[in-house]
Amino acid sequence: MKKVLMLVVIIGLAAFTAYKLLSKKEEKPTEKTEGPLTISKNSEAFNTSFAKIMTSYYALKDAFVEWDSVQVDQLAQSLKQTTDSLLINELKADSSVIQTAQSYVKTIDGEVDGLVSEKTIEQKRRAFNMLSNDIYDLVRVVKYDREVLYHIKCPMAFNDSEEAYWLSNTNKVVNPYLGKKHPTYKDKMLGCGEVTDSLNFAKK
Repeated sequence: MKKVLMLVVIIGLAAFTAYKLLSKKEEKPTEKTEGPLTISKNSEAFNTSFAKIMTSYYALKDAFVEWDSVQVDQLAQSLKQTTDSLLINELKADSSVIQTAQSYVKTIDGEVDGLVSEKTIEQKRRAFNMLSNDIYDLVRVVKYDREVLYHIKCPMAFNDSEEAYWLSNTNKVVNPYLGKKHPTYKDKMLGCGEVTDSLNFAKK
């Protein structure tokens, strides 16, 4: 009887050991495959200062999504501070490119001032559309290559018929012109829009 019991215990241990070994093989973590690191065409100092512009811009865009006029004005001023702090002299480009970039920065500052001075959320959105187009042009001039940027169109931003554009660091459409609290559509048109362009200067 003891021999039979010992045999059962040994078989049980062997089965348990085999099970654990097979489980470890199945649970082997998948290796992460990372693409090669890209070397930026611009200096780290320039890229850091430009990234702050984009971060401020995205925050402003999100405030429009929320229909928050107070936040819109505050974040617009923050955006102006980041554009004024852009280290254009760190840009690795010829003088004509640098001058063009400086011109866009001044234009963006003017658009921000105009946006803040507007009284209604719709007027502020119209200023945001012009501001978005200027930043889109600035990105293309300096060839900012630290992230992929998406240029997105809303076909019915104003009066249900006038189009407008914005920039995003994702291709998911979250519409800042119709937003979450539209008087007619509420949040039902939040996904209205289409990507018209993507900027990925790291590939070029």
